[in-house]
Amino acid sequence: MFADLKIHDRLIKALDALEFTEPTEVQKATIPLALEGRDLVVSSETGSGKTAAFMLPTLHKLLQQDAPKSGTRALILTPTRELCRQVVKHCKQLAAFSHLEVNAITGGHDFKYQRAIFRKNPEILVATPGRLKEHIERGSADFSDLEVLILDEADRMLDMGFTDDVMEIAAHCNKDRQTLLFSATLDGQQYLTDSLLRDPETIAIGEHTQANTLVQQKIVLTDDEKHKNKLLLKLLQTQEYDKAIVFVNTKSHTNKLVGWLRYMQMDIGVLHGDMDQDARNNEMNRLRRGRVKILIATDVAARGLDIKGIDLVINYDLARNSEDFIHRTGRTGRAGQEGLAISLITQKDWDLMVRFERELEIRFERFTVPGLEAKFKGPKKVKSSGKAAGVKKRDSQDKKTPKKAEKVKVRHRDTKNIGKRRKPSAKQEEAAKSAAEKWGDGFAPAPLKKK
Repeated sequence: MFADLKIHDRLIKALDALEFTEPTEVQKATIPLALEGRDLVVSSETGSGKTAAFMLPTLHKLLQQDAPKSGTRALILTPTRELCRQVVKHCKQLAAFSHLEVNAITGGHDFKYQRAIFRKNPEILVATPGRLKEHIERGSADFSDLEVLILDEADRMLDMGFTDDVMEIAAHCNKDRQTLLFSATLDGQQYLTDSLLRDPETIAIGEHTQANTLVQQKIVLTDDEKHKNKLLLKLLQTQEYDKAIVFVNTKSHTNKLVGWLRYMQMDIGVLHGDMDQDARNNEMNRLRRGRVKILIATDVAARGLDIKGIDLVINYDLARNSEDFIHRTGRTGRAGQEGLAISLITQKDWDLMVRFERELEIRFERFTVPGLEAKFKGPKKVKSSGKAAGVKKRDSQDKKTPKKAEKVKVRHRDTKNIGKRRKPSAKQEEAAKSAAEKWGDGFAPAPLKKK
């Protein structure tokens, strides 16, 4: 029970309203240590409740001691705008029965409007590193009173190249703060840990390279883009789902696929990094409210997107690495519900798929769509005869059948001048005569070589 964790009564009231009764494994492990003021490095799989794991102890700390004249007291950094909005929403739900204010600072919004947010000194600020760094450089932000700094999805921030921005932001924060680092994986976090945290406690819940066991993993073999498009359309038309996300690797291909599906009379949404914030919010609201059932997206939607009813994920393009694969498929199978993930596999994807099976300890179930079977059936099995066996076979044949002497073709023009000496040219005779006059009769030109 959350009450056993000894958090503030107002937070318990908010949890009851949300019908949250039992803390998850990562929440049980994290909240008591965070309440003690310890710096933490926490690794847990997607969908395990990490947001509440850092928000509940932070809100408790702010409620325990009121500081009406201070500036921002808690700062949460997230890699994407979508995750930022998700954290703000969850934070407001947990702080619903308190006076604490939370606000967001991300790209895509008016800079002057965001300056006004800083002047209001909200207790909790959720921000993306790039835009927040701009405000710091222009003198808009002041974190001298900051009590808690939280890095959410730290591994993703490193992948996106935000390391220097995060370090610069941390340098402008109160040095006596508490720092919490949350991530789906601990790989590559050592630099941030050593630089920003003081004697941190490390909590690793489960293996970070383990896929959600509630998600059924399937693959469909495909031949090319044209075949893949037909398969995708058929899957979207025949599979049972409330909401679905189709992941594509590039923004340009996302737009191309969206155009084709709309031409095929499919009502779909789209989400990628080139869209402004208003357009992103509009697409997300359409999906949440059920105006569209399908979202075509890049990896922008792989993290921080928590929408109820997503029970189908299709990897139109296979993720580039196992971590992104986990986050993509983790959009379904959340909160104890089962989900389905289908990956379309071409010949060039085969080795990567096998690697995912090994690293994530999963087994893909292969199935076909009737009428759209692929010509590609997987890599062909090669006999284990090997090169050495071939050499041995040739050697045995050589012993049985002696080699015939090879005939050498002799041409008449190569033999007709054998033993004959060519007559010196006039130039050679003149040179020889000149040398004889200079050095005496004992000098004679070198004989010509026989052909």
